[in-house]
Amino acid sequence: MVEIPVLETPRLCLTALSERHFDDYAAMLADPDSTRWVGDGQPLDRTNAWRSLAMLLGHWQLRGFGMWALELKETGEFVGRAGLMYPEGWPDLELGWMLKPTHRHRGYATEAGNATLDFAWTQLRVPRVISLVRIGNEASDRLAERLGGEHIENIDFYGNNSHVFAYYPPHRERRRAYA
Repeated sequence: MVEIPVLETPRLCLTALSERHFDDYAAMLADPDSTRWVGDGQPLDRTNAWRSLAMLLGHWQLRGFGMWALELKETGEFVGRAGLMYPEGWPDLELGWMLKPTHRHRGYATEAGNATLDFAWTQLRVPRVISLVRIGNEASDRLAERLGGEHIENIDFYGNNSHVFAYYPPHRERRRAYA
């Protein structure tokens, strides 16, 4: 079994998703505004939210990395998820995020994204990470840019037109990998 590391930022603890997060996680995935830009764009019921949570935990076991639960350090409150994904069919290792509506626009996704990228560079030693952002999701476009992402192309990703933002390790030569 892979032990999921805990990362800390000034305001957040990135920790393993667990059953204690499920009610908040399911509520976030039931919110149409939260799911608008992911998957098929539809909210999830509790059964499918459970499947999502289980898939994210299984990703750690299969790949050795995955998504973390984001908790406020001061209170332990669940505010969202962020981390790395590379499931079958993905074009590259992806940095993704989702926050509960009440916790957006406070810089939490930026903090979590920076911690995740640092983990990718220092622990996984990968040459590149991407974010797939559906065209029209301007808030995520801006976040990818704040995290240092370079818009390298647009692709049709499972029927959705998406921007591809690429991140490269600091102080390394940028090598674009095109399929």
